[in-house]
Amino acid sequence: MTDQPPLRTAVPPPAPEQLETWSGPSWVPTRALGRAVLLTGVLLVLGVVLGRVDLVLLAAPFAIGTAIHLRRTPRSAPELIIDADEEHLVEGGHVTASVTVSNPDVVPYDLVVVRARTSRWLNLEQADRPFGITVPADGWAAVELSGDALRWGRQDVGPAAARVAACGGLLASRPVVTPPRGVRVYPVTEPFNATEAMPAAAGLVGNHRSRRMGEGGELAGVRPFAPGDRLRRIDWRVSLRTRDLHVASTLSDRDAEVVLLLDVLGEVGLSGGVAGSASVLDTTVRAAAAIAEHYLQRGDRVSLLEYGATARRLRPATGRRQYLTVLEWLLDVRADPVEHEQDFGAHHVSSDALVVVLTPLIDPRAADMLAQLAQSGRYVVAVDTLPDGAAPQVRSQWTPLATRLWRIERENVLGRLREHGVPVVSWAGAGSLDLVLRDVARLASAPRGR
Repeated sequence: MTDQPPLRTAVPPPAPEQLETWSGPSWVPTRALGRAVLLTGVLLVLGVVLGRVDLVLLAAPFAIGTAIHLRRTPRSAPELIIDADEEHLVEGGHVTASVTVSNPDVVPYDLVVVRARTSRWLNLEQADRPFGITVPADGWAAVELSGDALRWGRQDVGPAAARVAACGGLLASRPVVTPPRGVRVYPVTEPFNATEAMPAAAGLVGNHRSRRMGEGGELAGVRPFAPGDRLRRIDWRVSLRTRDLHVASTLSDRDAEVVLLLDVLGEVGLSGGVAGSASVLDTTVRAAAAIAEHYLQRGDRVSLLEYGATARRLRPATGRRQYLTVLEWLLDVRADPVEHEQDFGAHHVSSDALVVVLTPLIDPRAADMLAQLAQSGRYVVAVDTLPDGAAPQVRSQWTPLATRLWRIERENVLGRLREHGVPVVSWAGAGSLDLVLRDVARLASAPRGR
């Protein structure tokens, strides 16, 4: 999220020392009160000095009006609250927010100037303009802000500021500023489906067919009855023909672990929101959400890992709760470059897990990490997340010929990765990984020489 411009002078933010020292009611006289007192005093002095009664009578309305408006003065400061409806909010969804001003005093507010700023990825109607409202005594009033959420992430509604005028505009409160309210916008999950079997299944129960004998729904053959076999497994047709008890053996159903490894070494491309162009992080986050949703619905265990400076990690789990945790984890994905050479330990990844690496392959360290995972015997699939026509920002001043040479060099890196047994496929939504997973499953089922 880019830096937002400061609040306008219509609602000036308080100074830091004011935030520290002001803890109670703070009302100050306005210029209108100063003009009324000054004009009344001048007319009274002139009337007395010059002996003119008309000047005294002329000052009477100003004095009486000021006294009437100031007969009751506010004692409490106004309260400002930001509220936002963020239940199941995804990219492109409708978001509703409001800024509520409460008046805990017995004196009504003649004018309240409210202004709030929001993230540029929340397209709220009339969010960047001041609003003028009135609030009754011991009441409240709200300014409604509604619009669309344009991009995933933790977007802010606020901060908001308000300044109140009361007692006929003779008194004004100091600016009241409330902190922003975070709105969680989940990434839109593109339709994804992978029909190929997993290369290795390690759990006890699941939806994938295992090569091991056990309880399951896939018929493996018929064998003679042995102690411990269940009676419901007896194949009576074969038993009657052979005069010996035979049972039907099945292949066990197992679950698998899927590790989504996100390359966050850099951001490439310009993000245009859900309806615009997609950057590397946009493609990475949306693809990770779609893949995680698919495998979690099938009963598999999914974990996430960042390849960056902080190396955040989400432990493997299954179920809907894990899916919601994955979405929360993806909201905090940011570009996390590393200046020095980073040693990625393959021991952090299970040997039976399917590792799906989402990377733009613009950093040589990402290619080294993929090669290291492949050499350690992991089942690796690389998903290319580089947008079409994009190039690293550090090369934005290059000539077209230099950019073309960089792309040729990148294609050479992709070719070397394929030679090392790392399949590389561009993300294209549904069916993107079917062919690659089929090849990986075949390699996993092939016999390995010592």
